[in-house]
Amino acid sequence: MTAEETIEQAREPGHPVPVSLSPSSMGTFTSCPLAFRFGYIERLPEPPSAPASKGTLVHLALQYLMWRPPAERTLEMALSDLARAEADVAAHPEFAHLDLTDEERASFHSDAEVLVRRYFEIEDPREVTVLGVELRVSAITSGGVTIRGIIDRLELDANGELVVTDYKTGSAPSEGWEQKSMAGVHIYSLLCERMFGRRPARVQLLYLSKPERIITAPSDQSLRGVEVKTNAVMQAVRQACKRDDFRPRTSALCNYCSFQEFCPEFDGQPELARPTLVARQAEREGRPQLPLVFA
Repeated sequence: MTAEETIEQAREPGHPVPVSLSPSSMGTFTSCPLAFRFGYIERLPEPPSAPASKGTLVHLALQYLMWRPPAERTLEMALSDLARAEADVAAHPEFAHLDLTDEERASFHSDAEVLVRRYFEIEDPREVTVLGVELRVSAITSGGVTIRGIIDRLELDANGELVVTDYKTGSAPSEGWEQKSMAGVHIYSLLCERMFGRRPARVQLLYLSKPERIITAPSDQSLRGVEVKTNAVMQAVRQACKRDDFRPRTSALCNYCSFQEFCPEFDGQPELARPTLVARQAEREGRPQLPLVFA
């Protein structure tokens, strides 16, 4: 080992290394290391987002629907479950602090209903044999990296094989981006195999906005790819934390990033992100901002 390598190994990390990775955090680091630092290492508060909150609401409504006996999983019951979900989350900061006009709020709820209705154009939920919803799963790769995630729905098909289903409330990907969009559910295939001892026969994304179903079958190659990529991403994360080197990476995703104003690529100052976002969260929640100064 060279002197430079010894010094590098002994150097204190610039940021704490995450103890695990998830499909979303891996996707964020791959897309933009700076956004990963803000969101997953510093865990800076982000303002509520109408599209993300709408997705949460629809996921919850479909979760309630799948808790019902199969014969009760009708459109009428799904709309009732959507109303129940709206009532259950109304006081949560993700929804209570959405900055929407009355017209925008009405559109928000109307759009959520459209997504629930379109779900029924993809499949008949009465024919789904549900094993679990919102399942928390985790496993350790061959490289010692912990992967964790939440499966929207795990089920059995007509042949008794496992199927992983993920609901998507955003736009369906273009043809060239389909396989990239499957990366997260391939991770869930590995997690199922490790936790339950069975590999899913297929994984599917249900894009409710189109509506459209995208299906793929996991293979030895795809699961090996998950392990290789996860180990590589964690190694890159560790190096970035040690060196405090989280360089921004611009892409079309920048238009939807909560941290854009603090990004050097947009003439922002990263050091202002924490005080600014913490102060804004305190203002949204009606809390006094610290430190307080008394006369």
